Amino acid sequence: MDVITKSVLKTLENVEVVLKNLTNENYSNASVGPYYSSVGSHIRHILDYYMCILYKNDAGVVDLTARRRQVAVEENGVIALDYYETIKETLVSSRLPLNNRVVVVDDLGLGPMELDYTYAALLSQANSHTVHHFAIINYILASLNIDISESNFGYNPSTPKYKKAE
Repeated sequence: MDVITKSVLKTLENVEVVLKNLTNENYSNASVGPYYSSVGSHIRHILDYYMCILYKNDAGVVDLTARRRQVAVEENGVIALDYYETIKETLVSSRLPLNNRVVVVDDLGLGPMELDYTYAALLSQANSHTVHHFAIINYILASLNIDISESNFGYNPSTPKYKKAE
């Protein structure tokens, strides 16, 4: 297995950590401001993003603006865990051609546009995007007074960590 896919899978392991440490009530709790999103909505978003990458549309394009938003994944950790396992297994078995060009549709703020990527670049972007959402999840968990005790959760490997004053 290539190093990019291994890195993505290592990052995605945090989905399982979250799912195994939260009740459905905490997972779907959208009471934390200012955005009032739940941990589940972020997990669903992460997983939908990968599913979109793994299954191009009929035109052979990865359309990030046409993700299937599976609401049940936001509300139920068991359903989310099944979804995660499907994506993990597909990533392991798919052997994406990392250096091949792939057309990606995304909306960067001015409407959908086509962009040229390689699968390596797309997976790299997805990995960073995932870490970003884990940081948001970490903020939500802290606001709910929940600690999942994973020291690297929500940190990009290139981000310096600051120790709390003791």
